[in-house]
Amino acid sequence: MIHAKPAVKEKKSMNSNTILLLLTIGLFVVMYAAGCIAYADKGFSKLQTFLDILKNNAGLICVTCGMTAVMITGGIDISVGAVIAMECMFLAVGVESWGLPAQLLIPLMLVIGVVFGIIQGYCVGYLGIQPFIVTMAGMFFARGMTAVISTQQVSITSSPLMTQLSTMKFNMPFEIGAYLNKKGKLMVPNVSIYVIIAILVLIATFLILRYTRFGRSLYAVGGNQQSAALMGLDVRRTRFSAHIFCSVLTSIGAICYVLNTMCGTTRQALGLEMDAISSAVIGGTLLTGGVGNVFGSFFGVLINGTISSLVKTNGKLSSSWPNVVTALLLCFFIVLQAIFAKVKARRS
Repeated sequence: MIHAKPAVKEKKSMNSNTILLLLTIGLFVVMYAAGCIAYADKGFSKLQTFLDILKNNAGLICVTCGMTAVMITGGIDISVGAVIAMECMFLAVGVESWGLPAQLLIPLMLVIGVVFGIIQGYCVGYLGIQPFIVTMAGMFFARGMTAVISTQQVSITSSPLMTQLSTMKFNMPFEIGAYLNKKGKLMVPNVSIYVIIAILVLIATFLILRYTRFGRSLYAVGGNQQSAALMGLDVRRTRFSAHIFCSVLTSIGAICYVLNTMCGTTRQALGLEMDAISSAVIGGTLLTGGVGNVFGSFFGVLINGTISSLVKTNGKLSSSWPNVVTALLLCFFIVLQAIFAKVKARRS
């Protein structure tokens, strides 16, 4: 009997996490289905609409994967939006004003992400400074550096590689979701190259968190740092590595972001960190750490993207409504997580 009790607790914990994930998926399905019914005459039910949601949120998907990893350890990173703005401006100015090739600048964006992650991760993991304070300083620094590089909007027009990558699209196989437009032309849904990059990042992150020692360490540290240390895990190194991992994915997200916008501005990706955090929480990631699933976070991104797409398709609603609805959903899921945590504590 003594050995049976922990197994029962683990099963209940898994059930509560599964319920949160299924609730997120179900909410997206209901919301998207409602949009397909209400705005079928405006083309919302077409496959291309869904692919466009992925296109507009490809960068956010990458960032949310990294944010999920950090939040699993019980940390947070509010610098991601500013880092994206800085790297996009770096690429845009580098190509247009400094005359540097994109082939050189894109790898340098990844290097910047690694350096940023090392500095922030060291402060959080080894110096023990609160992640919010460290990443807030990082956010101010990155936003400031964006303005130092340029205060103007810089459009990318002179790079053949960037133009080619931004317009590179792949038609759906077997003409899935194809339709005839008003002129009788067959329109085959297509997916952009940076959407494929984002999906690959999502799958890779899931495999890393699920099947590698690094992923298991993140969950252990987020669940209970003292217990993780007693098991022989290097807590400081794990938190350090989590921030590097998040910064690298943020840099990949910046590449997806700049391929979609083809410009750099000081206000680029403004508030993206809040979108990433809300998507992760709606997807079932606990703010206290120890619990999280990138596929849940992915559906959290889709929910936020669907809300924005519904408001845009309606055409009469204020652009502020997506923020209002996201805030309500965020509050709902936080309360729901708290209820599950209390039920679990009572049963324990």
